Amino acid sequence: MIPQESLNTDIAPAEAPLIEVKHLSVIYRTRAGHSKAVDDVSFTINKGEALGLAGESGCGKTTAALSIIRLLGSNARTEGEILFNGKDILRMDQEGIRDLRWKQISLIPQGSMNSLDPVIPIGNQIIESIVAHKRLPKKQAWELTNELLSSVAIHPSRARNYPHEFSGGMKQRTVIAMALALNPLLVIADEPTTALDVVVQKQLLALLKELQRRLGVSFLFITHDLSVISEIADRIVIMYAGKIVEVGTKEAVLKHPSHPYTEALVNSVPRVFGERRILNSIPGNPPSGIWPSGCRFHPRCKYAFELCKQKEPKLMKSKTGDHAACHLISTDS
Repeated sequence: MIPQESLNTDIAPAEAPLIEVKHLSVIYRTRAGHSKAVDDVSFTINKGEALGLAGESGCGKTTAALSIIRLLGSNARTEGEILFNGKDILRMDQEGIRDLRWKQISLIPQGSMNSLDPVIPIGNQIIESIVAHKRLPKKQAWELTNELLSSVAIHPSRARNYPHEFSGGMKQRTVIAMALALNPLLVIADEPTTALDVVVQKQLLALLKELQRRLGVSFLFITHDLSVISEIADRIVIMYAGKIVEVGTKEAVLKHPSHPYTEALVNSVPRVFGERRILNSIPGNPPSGIWPSGCRFHPRCKYAFELCKQKEPKLMKSKTGDHAACHLISTDS
């Protein structure tokens, strides 16, 4: 167990969100010219909340998330505001960013195999992330490491093992322990279950949900799999071609989607129960770098009409209570 005094138990619902992303745009400089991967995106993450960020590969979700800890490449230019407890991350100097990373905002990367050093024991790698930000005696650092491993269901005796002696699920749990080492307020989880089988995936999602409840930590969970995000998210943001097309509670977005793209994503999830049928897929391919005029989803949308090709829709409140960027909402009302 993590020491009780280190937990974020004092976190309670507050009016001000933990993270406010305002009109965020990210432009990459490439050989072919400039490409806007994220285009005028705004969302919030409340204290103690798990926000799911979903969409097909290339929609901009990882770019938007990594902007929060300024881990984008040198060819990226960022515009807008990202407020963390009222302070704009995009305006911080390097010292402020180093103080922010890992201590207040940490990252669970997509591939644990590529995140762990194969020639250093697991425990030493966790200790390294602790002492890089926190002055602790060696004995106390080892005690904290053992407690972190126990919190993710790994026996402390395994701290002396190397990554190749761990299963895929144990490696991923080790990376989760490292992300929690300094008791951050926000953890960004970038598709942490992609390389795992469904049984281990289920166990990890249950673990993350329990850690969220027990530690009061907020999560930004990035995935392309709606069945995964339904297990952990409180609210869901759906992205397509660099834009947010729908945002709302998990129940509203998954059970009553308002945007045709969200509807298509939900319908493409395999059903265990019910009538057997051919798996639905979204026709066509998502655009890459060069966006269509009007609604960016209209070339693949079965409901598209002339206005969709001409005018870009804005996020509006739907009948189900979520917000979606679709002209069908205005025509229905």
